[in-house]
Amino acid sequence: MFESMTRGFDSALSFFRMGGKLTESNIDGGLRQVRQALLEADVNYDVVQQFTDRVKAAALGQDLLKSVNPSQQFVHLLYQELAALMGPVDHEIKLRKGDVTVLMMCGLQGSGKTTTCGKLAKLLQSQGVRPMLVAADLQRPAAIEQLRVLGAQLGVPVHAEDPSVGPVKVCQNGVAQARKLDVQVVILDTAGRLHVDAALMKELEEIDRKVLPQQIFLVTDAMTGQDAVNSAKAFNDSLELDGCILTKLDGDARGGAALSIKSVTGVPIKFIGVGEQLDKLELFHPERMASRILGMGDVVSLVERAQQQFSQEQLEEQQKKMASGSFTLLDFQKQMGQIKQMGSIMDLMKMIPGMGKIAESFGAMNINPEKEMGRVEAIISSMTPKERLNPDLIDHSRRRRIARGAGVAPAEVNGLLKQFNEMSGLMKKMSGMGTIQRFQAMRQMGNAGFFDPTSQMGIPKLRTAPEVGDRRAAEEKKKKARKEAKAQRKRNRR
Repeated sequence: MFESMTRGFDSALSFFRMGGKLTESNIDGGLRQVRQALLEADVNYDVVQQFTDRVKAAALGQDLLKSVNPSQQFVHLLYQELAALMGPVDHEIKLRKGDVTVLMMCGLQGSGKTTTCGKLAKLLQSQGVRPMLVAADLQRPAAIEQLRVLGAQLGVPVHAEDPSVGPVKVCQNGVAQARKLDVQVVILDTAGRLHVDAALMKELEEIDRKVLPQQIFLVTDAMTGQDAVNSAKAFNDSLELDGCILTKLDGDARGGAALSIKSVTGVPIKFIGVGEQLDKLELFHPERMASRILGMGDVVSLVERAQQQFSQEQLEEQQKKMASGSFTLLDFQKQMGQIKQMGSIMDLMKMIPGMGKIAESFGAMNINPEKEMGRVEAIISSMTPKERLNPDLIDHSRRRRIARGAGVAPAEVNGLLKQFNEMSGLMKKMSGMGTIQRFQAMRQMGNAGFFDPTSQMGIPKLRTAPEVGDRRAAEEKKKKARKEAKAQRKRNRR
């Protein structure tokens, strides 16, 4: 997501990296690259034109700071305008006191609307709110059963009736049932179509008029680009939407819809779907998205994901184990499982400032961090519980047995154990260091070749671990050969 746009912005910044000032000439050159990147990402043409005009006006009117690099000033301008283009956003869903709050979900077929209803219910649950789902999509029979399955997974009540009752009556009966069950929020899963048509809009307008939902959300597929913007405009003209939910942002969508919807329709994007699981619905933050588009990462979202997987107690316990040197391969295996729950390693890397290009280089070299993590897990899983707790027990014969079980070479098992010992020693030393000292220690380990960039997420560089010793041995061999050649030349001169 956004990779091509990020490359375009990076190309635009090359106009300023050679020094100089922000002039009309280099601003125009940079904005040509920006314009091309946005159009290739399927951003609405009028939105692109307005965006570049605003950036140029702001850049020419900028009070230049001598201490700030021109490229940094231009990045700051782009960041401000991108955030303004997508925001502001109010995520609050105001609950009605003494009555149920009704949320109406609408969208075209295939946008992920029914699944998003479940995700929104899950999100509300995490906030201590009691939701209920209403199966009002009577055009697609499987949608009713799908909603029942989602409700069972979440432990959320689902109101469903025979399709002959009609969608408006189903919604009215669902709201009445919610009041009896002491539910706080009702989520209406309304019908969709393959395209916007008069029959669909008439049905949705009737539900809106007779049920009076407090908020109406349009669920739209980010993969459809400008079609997502066009459908958002059509739905908003009929229903006055309160917000959009963009789905499939974890795919290879070009991102044009995210930048265009607010500007074209005036309707903000409130939530984004970043995976298929029910917990993969996130609040949409324009500032964070702007930061990711510009290749500056998104540390805040990364920390929030980590907090969902790692409790404060778990972190404190891990720190104590590392400080005492009792952090075992079993702990390491659990940690990897939690990291995998946070999402794709490549996506996580892109959220760390400066790691986006490294992630891209991995893709270019066909390096798959998930596959490497799987190899590590396979090796640890092939060990006995005693071996995971005490790797020192692993001798030559045990190493061969573990390698056979994991389907790897014995050298890779040895490489993992060696790196784990190095990492454990480093963590123990780092427990008493300050922030700067800790960073320097990590950099020294990286320079020594023990870890690749993904080691920041706990992934040892399996394939290259033995290379550290091999490289040193080769250097010693070359040095010895040079000495022998020098001695031989002296002997020949005599």
